Amino acid sequence: MDAYTNSRRVFCTIVPPHVLDKLSHHDDPLVAGPARRTLERDALERTRRRITTVRGVTATLEGAPSSKPRRTIYDAEHETRLPGKKMREEGGTASGDESVNRAYNGLGATFELFLNAYGRRSIDDSGLPLNASVHYSEDYNNAFWDGEQMVFGDGDGEVFLDFTIPVDVMAHELTHGVTQYTANLEYFGQSGALNESMSDVFGSLVKQHVLGQTAGEADWLIGKGLLAERVTGVALRSMKAPGTAYDDDVLGKDPQPGTMDDFVHTSRDNGGVHINSGIPNHAFYLAATALGGNAWERAGQIWYDVLTGGDLASDAQFTDFAQLTVAAAQSRYGEGEEHTAVLEAWTGVGITDLGARGER
Repeated sequence: MDAYTNSRRVFCTIVPPHVLDKLSHHDDPLVAGPARRTLERDALERTRRRITTVRGVTATLEGAPSSKPRRTIYDAEHETRLPGKKMREEGGTASGDESVNRAYNGLGATFELFLNAYGRRSIDDSGLPLNASVHYSEDYNNAFWDGEQMVFGDGDGEVFLDFTIPVDVMAHELTHGVTQYTANLEYFGQSGALNESMSDVFGSLVKQHVLGQTAGEADWLIGKGLLAERVTGVALRSMKAPGTAYDDDVLGKDPQPGTMDDFVHTSRDNGGVHINSGIPNHAFYLAATALGGNAWERAGQIWYDVLTGGDLASDAQFTDFAQLTVAAAQSRYGEGEEHTAVLEAWTGVGITDLGARGER
């Protein structure tokens, strides 16, 4: 049996449902209408994902995995049937549609980071083809990984712009695929917040890799360039300063906490997976900036080791993950600055139970 037959192909979106819910109640129909339709579309896709998960993960290609991506970009033509009209294949010439080209480049940038930094060949490490559809539905305010491919909306132009604009949005969603094929973290509560955090971490690392930025030079924003002009904010989330990405009369205020002191207990958003992910996000930021240099190297390597190492339980809590990162830092680098940086990063966000695994 395929090792991943029972993996959870969860429906993961970049814009949290609590944000769309707030927008759906706005007085302006240009804001409320697209948000309401996006919520309805997401609910249908989420139900479809639960139904089809039992079928197992799409089989990967036989033979040695390639060190080159296999990308295909489709145009959904504002419909919801996927994948849509084929627009660009691997090695093909650029399209006249910039959304197609951005999706193509974003998939390539994500493949390149995982290959060059960690030796991983595509999201499943077996050369899985990377497919994406752009122009999904009408004024669709989201992007998602559906367990098999990437899907991008154009945004409504009022609150959100084209979801292919920020490369970290693409990398975030593809990293859900990496998690699906590795730790397979449950999408609820703290394990779900870790799932979201993994996607923010590696989404940010892909952006930094593309821009050639060090940890000190990076902005650590997720989704910068996605918010329309009318919105008072800079991005969807901030790993550097959770809770500060936006503060807007339409969008509301960024609810992410940066430490366990402000952990949000909620039944919404699968137990706050997009909210409490700010805590492990900030821990990674602290570790990466303490170490300096390219964040995808030492800090990213430690996080990748834990995600793919086989010891991270699917229902892992923050403390479990923290302990494993401390142990991974020690195992790979010894008791040097990497070990110290990771210890201090978790302590900095209020997670101090780092014994056992963390000190072995």
